Amino acid sequence: MKKHIGVDESGKGDFFGPLVIAGVLADEKTTELFIELGIKDSKKISDKKIIILAQKIKANAPHSVVAISNGKYNQLYANIKNLNKLLAWGHARAIENILEKNDCEYALSDKFGSENLIKSALMKNGRSIRLEQMVRAESDTAVAAASILARAEFVHRMEQMEKTYGVKFPKGCSDLVKTAAREFIARYGRPRLNEVCKTHFKTYKEV
Repeated sequence: MKKHIGVDESGKGDFFGPLVIAGVLADEKTTELFIELGIKDSKKISDKKIIILAQKIKANAPHSVVAISNGKYNQLYANIKNLNKLLAWGHARAIENILEKNDCEYALSDKFGSENLIKSALMKNGRSIRLEQMVRAESDTAVAAASILARAEFVHRMEQMEKTYGVKFPKGCSDLVKTAAREFIARYGRPRLNEVCKTHFKTYKEV
């Protein structure tokens, strides 16, 4: 297995909580270890196990986690007005952060838009890297490891938000999410909803 950076995100489809993008650099040795640890797409692993696996990944591989809080996310989205461009910006940051201290010639991410979006967002460290996007890239061990780091950070930040506001924030965009949003508005007022949610979602207008 050729040394490469895998990149993935968490929170993209969730009304509440941040957008988190993570990158993991894996070579042959770390890939073998990750396979032994049972690392696979985070969607197939419980949140409890994800927290444990995330610690093991961090201890054994160069990595980067870029978390965009709701306030920052809404600000960036208002400027960029395109989710794929925002994702590309986060993917590029995660790759750049790893390349600051590590050499690598290849990066792989899930397919979400034109590859040129990430390429144009990369700065000096990442300009020469060969970048590929693949449908269901989580089948790649480095991307799966990145998906676990992103998910672990997302879960952690959601828990922090619940402690801060005393509101249970469900994941996704279900009716439970709308109920929680109305509860939040009743407690803190509508203007503060943008502190905890992604305001460009249809759900925002619905509540």
